[in-house]
Amino acid sequence: MTKETIFTNPENPSTREKVAEVRHLKKSFGDLKVLRDLNLDLYDRENLVILGRSGTGKSVLIKCMVGLLKPDEGEINVLGYDVPSLNRQKLDELRQQVGFSFQGSALYDSMTVRENLEFPLKRNRGIYDKSELNELVMNALTDVGLEKAVNQSPAELSGGMKKRVGIARTLILKPKIMLYDEPTAGLDPVTSGEINDLILEVRDKYNTASIIITHDISCARHTSDRIIALFGGYNKIEGTFDELKKSDDADLKQFFNY
Repeated sequence: MTKETIFTNPENPSTREKVAEVRHLKKSFGDLKVLRDLNLDLYDRENLVILGRSGTGKSVLIKCMVGLLKPDEGEINVLGYDVPSLNRQKLDELRQQVGFSFQGSALYDSMTVRENLEFPLKRNRGIYDKSELNELVMNALTDVGLEKAVNQSPAELSGGMKKRVGIARTLILKPKIMLYDEPTAGLDPVTSGEINDLILEVRDKYNTASIIITHDISCARHTSDRIIALFGGYNKIEGTFDELKKSDDADLKQFFNY
């Protein structure tokens, strides 16, 4: 399958610095070929959406990018790191610069919101001073609009609030790249819109580049500077939302006509 590139926007983000590059990525699980030949570039302060059906390898891609999965073939370079070749120490070094917002928020149920946010500061930064911890925690929660939830437990939070706390816990380490795995999954339209707005606010305040994994066409429209449509394990078509909307590709039309 050949890739069709229809990017014509004069504000092409490729004029900016490249922060991640994936070439000819392949990943199988047994006889199931998930990623067959995936290629992408991510640029500084760009919001890149990976759009595709569930089970098409979107989440596998970003897990390979942070070393949670080992690719079968291909090259992955993130912030100057050759990811497949990294040892444990170098992987930890990279992961402190790449924020991963998991689909299920991945909060520790036994900890309060404050403790969830303090955990990466203690583990990765060695910060234990109470006043410093409090300032960093409250700043991160303020940025996601949840400072009043600081002493609540995850069980007391709505789905949208959990998403926000998960993003805050990631932002607290000031990452250079954000990876969002299905950020609006399971949320109502109003809450989804709030999360989409937050993704844009995070980019503007923290100057992050972001990859947003989604099958939600509204999320793609709202958050993307550029979209890669992933079908059959290939990046089939890429361009802006408006450009992809005009495509005659049958797979894409199913998304836009839904």
